[in-house]
This record gives sequence, structure tokens and C-alpha cells, in this order.
Amino acid sequence: MDELKLLESLGLVLPTPAYILGAIVFGIFGYVAFRHGKKQKRTPLVWTGVVLMLYPYAISETWLLWVIGAALSGWVIVTWNASE
Repeated sequence: MDELKLLESLGLVLPTPAYILGAIVFGIFGYVAFRHGKKQKRTPLVWTGVVLMLYPYAISETWLLWVIGAALSGWVIVTWNASE
């Protein structure tokens, strides 16, 4: 327990379960979008998938992770449906 307090005093905090769940969900969704975009040769879908997979590494707030992930996922859904 002292180790956790030491790490917290250094500014290192473990992510919440909601953050971990969001990172996994949006990472999987990004991978699916990336694969579909690559298969269909749709560059915007490919890059949105890459962003969905990588942006959790740059975001530290849980609420921001979910807001950005929802917005990007909405963009993927609109883009995906526009192609079919």
C-alpha cells in the first residue's frame, strides 16, 4: 500500500475500470474500422480506425476518453453506412 501512495505522490495514478473498458472497446472498434476501410480502400475510415486505436494513449481523463471515442465511433458509423 505504501508503494501506491509513493507512486501517487510522483503523479502516477492507476486508470479506472471505466477507462480500461473504454480503451478496450474503442480499440476493438477502431481495429474493425481499420480493417474494413483497408478492405474497401477507404482512406478516411482507415485513419479514423487508427486514431480510435491510438488516442487512449494520449488521453488521461476518463470522461474525455468516452466523449472522443463516442464522437469518433459515430463518425465511423456514418462513414461506414455511406459506403453501402
